[in-house]
Amino acid sequence: MTTPIATTVMGSYPQPDWLIDRDHLVGKGVPRVRADDVWRVDADNLAEAVEAATLVAIADQEAAGVDIITDGEIGRESYFNHFANALGGVDQDRIGTGVNRVGGKSEVPLVNGPIERRRPVEATSARFLKAHTTSRTKVTVPGPFTLSQLAENAYYPDQRSLALAYAAAVRQELLDLQDIGIDVLQLDEPYLQANAEAARDFAVEAIAAALDGVEAVTTVHTCYGYAQYVKEKVSGYPFFTELSRLPADFIAIETAQPDLDPAVVAHLRPRGVVLGVLDLSTEEVEQPEQIAVRIRAALEHVEPEALAVSPDCGLKFLPRDVARRKLAAMVQGASIVRSELGLGG
Repeated sequence: MTTPIATTVMGSYPQPDWLIDRDHLVGKGVPRVRADDVWRVDADNLAEAVEAATLVAIADQEAAGVDIITDGEIGRESYFNHFANALGGVDQDRIGTGVNRVGGKSEVPLVNGPIERRRPVEATSARFLKAHTTSRTKVTVPGPFTLSQLAENAYYPDQRSLALAYAAAVRQELLDLQDIGIDVLQLDEPYLQANAEAARDFAVEAIAAALDGVEAVTTVHTCYGYAQYVKEKVSGYPFFTELSRLPADFIAIETAQPDLDPAVVAHLRPRGVVLGVLDLSTEEVEQPEQIAVRIRAALEHVEPEALAVSPDCGLKFLPRDVARRKLAAMVQGASIVRSELGLGG
């Protein structure tokens, strides 16, 4: 990501309480379908309110010294539903049923026609981000495998076909974001961890199709789910060695909350690694030296140019002041190690 041991966020940043009803959002779980009722601002003023809150998210990341920033996904109800429900082929009147990562039932998009990306989805927010920062930028899009796992399929012959249809739509979105000038394009694929057996059947194929022709720096992020909902995380990924086969420049994994040995990055070669170093299950702010220890351990197995660091997952559910302080500690921890290596602070 150009800067050795670059710092970044996973994607989301805390949305202010004046913008979103946080308790209501938390109670919904991670929205898979439209969730307009979580916004506190009326529809006529929502776009302007989102822009105002996005400026705060950008400023907080810049003040912390983060190298590669996002718009904080401030205008999204979740990482998933904003893109998933903007596609053609998704029933706009009926809601489907799917299985979530803990085996329960969730409301999900109902696919009853051919998946089509009829218009750019994240282009407006991407242009706003580019216009309001001189830092390098990142935009995230849900990956085709996770999209296929969180939909009720009433059209395609099987889940593989559905995933490949999603891949074509995701690819169009990524190419448009690349043309806007976004530096890093990330696919969010948490269900590589949750549904590992299905992932082994067609996930690599679908992700490869989504990334075909994309020349910007690419990242695939997989995780155990938001700490808000997943309190206990086993120390390991069932779909791990396969991650090295994904045709992305970087693989983003969480290691802090699950207490995963950073040495596992050795198995991700030849991919670069975005190492999750902030535990989002607690509001306790890590000490920079704690973060430096994790970075040093990873550097025994990966070159500094192939290592970036970030929070384990999205910061969406943390209080803003906690998120700011955690990011500052992360940046300081990376700076400690850069200085030790003679790479500058």
